[in-house]
Amino acid sequence: MQYVSTRGQAPAQSFSQILLGGLAPDGGLYLPVEYPKVSHVELDAWRKLPYADLAFEVLKKFATDIPEADLKALAHKTYTADVYRNVRAGEDAAQVTPLRVLEDKDGRKLVLQALSNGPTLAFKDMAMQLLGNLFEYALAKQHAELNIFGATSGDTGSAAEYAMRGKKGIRVFMLSPHKKMSAFQTAQMFSLQDPNIFNIAVEGVFDDCQDMVKAVSNDLEFKARQKIGTVNSINWARVVAQVVYYIRGYLAATTSNEQKVSFTVPSGNFGNICAGHIARMMGVPIAKLVVATNENDVLDEFFRTGVYRVRKSAETFHTTSPSMDISKASNFERFVFDLLGRDASRVRALFHKVETQGGFDLSGKPGSDGDEFGKVAGYGFRSGKSVHADRIATIRDVQDRYGITIDTHTADGIKVAREHVEPGVPMLILETALPAKFNETIREALGRDAKRPAGFERIEDLPQRFEVMPADVAAIKSFIANHTGL
Repeated sequence: MQYVSTRGQAPAQSFSQILLGGLAPDGGLYLPVEYPKVSHVELDAWRKLPYADLAFEVLKKFATDIPEADLKALAHKTYTADVYRNVRAGEDAAQVTPLRVLEDKDGRKLVLQALSNGPTLAFKDMAMQLLGNLFEYALAKQHAELNIFGATSGDTGSAAEYAMRGKKGIRVFMLSPHKKMSAFQTAQMFSLQDPNIFNIAVEGVFDDCQDMVKAVSNDLEFKARQKIGTVNSINWARVVAQVVYYIRGYLAATTSNEQKVSFTVPSGNFGNICAGHIARMMGVPIAKLVVATNENDVLDEFFRTGVYRVRKSAETFHTTSPSMDISKASNFERFVFDLLGRDASRVRALFHKVETQGGFDLSGKPGSDGDEFGKVAGYGFRSGKSVHADRIATIRDVQDRYGITIDTHTADGIKVAREHVEPGVPMLILETALPAKFNETIREALGRDAKRPAGFERIEDLPQRFEVMPADVAAIKSFIANHTGL
């Protein structure tokens, strides 16, 4: 299996060659030359597999240059009862991502897929724990070191840091927008005292952080000298790990491969739902992929109109679903590559226009950049938007009807899912995080605090270690160099 850049000016490489990096040398994102296919026979064989074995079966289709015995060992090291708090010893490990039916009326079934029972209580753990083990494995093989440089709007940072803390040969430099995460998210990251973890609070918004990660990744000399890698969703291995839970969700919600399901995914950076797109391209019977946005609705605007219009920092709203406060979806380029028939020269031109003019238009109207918007529905995509009043109402409704407390991002997902669910096709909503991570809004909605898992009772009171820095690429590069000794 070889991987190519969406911008077409980088050599094809293997899974292991792109594992530790992020952007391709030409600034594009890696995708396989062609998506591996999954047959109905394979899906039937996978129905009863524990989660770790399913992960192995999916991974071996993409990581063909890693010995299968090693891949299987890595999957079994990752998806265990020790890592995922809702899996009890001896219990079927399919419970790593259990389903819970919320409502089933007139054949319209809404199902919640739990993804937030890892060490940082967010769906990002599902991929990041595997990524940490893959990184450690690859570095040991190469007798090498890696300095991970990433950006987070809330959950990626803590998931990455908890996955990488104590890993041999790895340092983590994580950017986050200063004072724009929840108190719980901030404490979860900044309270880590491990010497290989460096938290940098940037005076700006998430997109400023993400832009600096891309700028450093595009400085190939600095990237090589400082041994820079990334754990953001531009990293291909992380996307592959997320494909697994789409397949698990499909298999758990159906009894035969004649059935289809749909997924609604709270989305800001397009990484999570991109994995669903890949599962669908592999042949998993997925009817619709519904993008749920918050007030920062750049993706909803595209999937309604064909216009991709990024927002400036000053136009980005600080909301009560802060992990989606993103106005430039870095993973979106992967879907556009497929939408344009894998025409890398057009992708290169469009995303140059994003950087210089702030977006592009595929609506087909006079003066637009193309007419591919007409093909979007063929890929199963739909979208919707949820704002603060919607998520407060949805949190209350789900608590009153089902006795379940949900977080703010999952509330956005449920609100939008209800607008797109159709008879005979179960709609799975991907849970984003446990509600304790966004307690301020839970208190507003329900008049009480969210329940906290053991070990997180007073996390905000722990000592915190972080640096506040301006959104300045040169200053960030200097900080990295001064703390690596390279």
